[in-house]
Amino acid sequence: MIYTCPMHPEVESPEPGDCPKCGMALEPKLVPGQTIYTCPMHPEVRQDHPGECPKCGMALEPENPAETGDDAAQAEYRDMARRFWGSLVFTVPVFLLAMLPMAWSGMHEIIPHGLNRWLQLILTVPVVFWAGNFIFVRGFKSLRGLNLNMFTLITLGAGAAFVFSVVAMLAPGIFPADFREHGGEIGIYFESTAVILSLVLLGQMLESRARGRTGEALKSLMNQAAKTARVINDDGGEEEIPVAHVQSGARLRVVPGDKVPVDGVVLEGGSTVDESMITGEPVPVTKSEGDAVTGGTLNERGSFIMRAEKVGAETMLAQIVSLVAEAQRSRAPVQAVADKVAGIFVPLVVGVAILSFIAWSIWGPEGEALAYAFVNAVAVLIIACPCALGLATPISIMVGVGRGATEGILIKNAESLEKLEKVDTLCVDKTGTLTQGKPSLTDLHPAEGEDEHSVLRLAASLEQGSEHPLASAILDAARDKGVEAEVLTGFEAVSGAGITGKLDGTPVFVGNQHLLSTHDIKLTDELSAMAQTLRDAGKTVMFAARGQHIAGLLAVSDPIKETTPEAVGSLQKRGVRLVMLTGDNAGTAKAVAQQLGIGQYRAEVKPADKIGEVKKLKAEGRHVAMAGDGINDAPALTEADVGIAMGTGTDVAMESAGVTLVRGDLRGVDHAIALSRACMGNIRQNLFFAFIYNGIGVPIAAGVLYPFTGLLLNPMIAAAAMSLSSVSVIVNALRLKSARLDG
Repeated sequence: MIYTCPMHPEVESPEPGDCPKCGMALEPKLVPGQTIYTCPMHPEVRQDHPGECPKCGMALEPENPAETGDDAAQAEYRDMARRFWGSLVFTVPVFLLAMLPMAWSGMHEIIPHGLNRWLQLILTVPVVFWAGNFIFVRGFKSLRGLNLNMFTLITLGAGAAFVFSVVAMLAPGIFPADFREHGGEIGIYFESTAVILSLVLLGQMLESRARGRTGEALKSLMNQAAKTARVINDDGGEEEIPVAHVQSGARLRVVPGDKVPVDGVVLEGGSTVDESMITGEPVPVTKSEGDAVTGGTLNERGSFIMRAEKVGAETMLAQIVSLVAEAQRSRAPVQAVADKVAGIFVPLVVGVAILSFIAWSIWGPEGEALAYAFVNAVAVLIIACPCALGLATPISIMVGVGRGATEGILIKNAESLEKLEKVDTLCVDKTGTLTQGKPSLTDLHPAEGEDEHSVLRLAASLEQGSEHPLASAILDAARDKGVEAEVLTGFEAVSGAGITGKLDGTPVFVGNQHLLSTHDIKLTDELSAMAQTLRDAGKTVMFAARGQHIAGLLAVSDPIKETTPEAVGSLQKRGVRLVMLTGDNAGTAKAVAQQLGIGQYRAEVKPADKIGEVKKLKAEGRHVAMAGDGINDAPALTEADVGIAMGTGTDVAMESAGVTLVRGDLRGVDHAIALSRACMGNIRQNLFFAFIYNGIGVPIAAGVLYPFTGLLLNPMIAAAAMSLSSVSVIVNALRLKSARLDG
């Protein structure tokens, strides 16, 4: 592995560290096609080959599971399963040899006592040196690197029991009297060693299987991708090739039942395409010449030829998979608490084990004090597994982010997911967020001396350079009426106001009343009254002007999405206050707000005003989320505690947001907040389980209850509890996959 600086790529080092030029942390230098492996608990650990984490000992996983496939993802589980079932072949006889003589005195007649002890040793060796050898390897690595973890404790505990027992068999005379049992023999703990290691293997097997399930959402997304594509050659022939070999610009044929290979546009033919993977809507969408199609969607009936435009990592599906994988590896701020505790936990446990040994040696039962001291010290080491503590946060983040992806909620990082839980105020744009974002021209009133045709031509000429939804409405109306736009010069978009330019050297304008005031253009009383009437009806009014003279007004209506009222009601039930911020006029804003029951709104808001409103709400102590879909929303999205971009919006808005809703539906905001609250609640449950488990288990293992109840914790029971603690945390996290997100 070679490490390099992202700012100074000429700096290379065989070891991680800091750049000598800028001080930034060096990062692994990626080679095209190279798979990078990382730790679920310590994502800063990255290398170009499989192995185990030097900090916690967990098996490293590929950053992008798509690069290794399901076989590689299941390799750890198969290995652990083979080791566990293999260990049982030896552990069960060891356990029976140790326990049966206690319950049946006739056992000594079948297998003499001395032979019994030697058989236990022989049968335990494969468990230690084959099935469980990786545990000791990881444990010794942790000691050598002083990265103490669960394998440190298991190595010390199980290793001490095994070494003690071997020495007791080979050189019993070196032990003091307090280590001897009633018959004068030194006790052996081969059954404890074998059972402890087998239970650890069981825990590792169950954990690896459960961890595999946490990535099912990501695998499901990856499985949406087509495997092959039908490429049309220059001579008209067709060739089926892997999707990875498709080049941008290639002509592809998509037949019924095929998945669309990559993102592109339809050139010939038409069909209906199931886009539920993206939109969540089960109704197929009709596609014809000029329409965009997305890789991974399912072609249902017709056949068409498409041009590939985005291939490989550029496709929407690939970007979603990449975003989800990156978010699953990110760290939530709440994890800092667990990290601090884990940093001192293992040394503290070793200290408790030593104190337990000393205490039992002094105050233990007469004649057996050292034997009790040894057993209880081992129990303390075995039960105090910090793995559950370390897994508590990342495993819930992994499942939560994956669940979000299946719901069309793309979470940029764990920090955004954590912050979203606290949101109590949601600022929303109107156009494209509350409304359909596809307005249509409903009214056109020319001023005196003008006609509808000239006003529409003027407005279309200005709007032809704009990407705003209102511009599309005007251009669509002009196209339907056969009005051709003129060549505009000096195009300038005035943020939050409108557009200016020149036609044949004459300044022309289209926009709101603020734009007219800025250029000293007067409205007639008739148009002013008419505009107010239209605003009261919830329509957006724009004025067109030529020079210093008003040419007319145009009114556009943008219907409210069918799902918006339901989403607004659900958000309000969750205690989230909605604030509508729109660049539209006050009349339209009021009409929409009243229709949806939104009590607070601001109209004719410029982008700078949106930022100011977000800052004002934050200054009041509120946790603010901002949802929008336009370039003008990007600054406010960045300023908010959590920015939420509607997936139907612009790339700039999505880049500025911590959460992206693929389906562009306000219900997604409601579901995202519900998911965040469920996920953070799940994390707190996991941390509680981990803290309480160790808080109760370690003292019991040390023997604090013995003076009052005579209760001691056998190391084998401690091993079972330790293994189940990690599994319980993972199983609890998996509940997020079925958590209810609707109201």
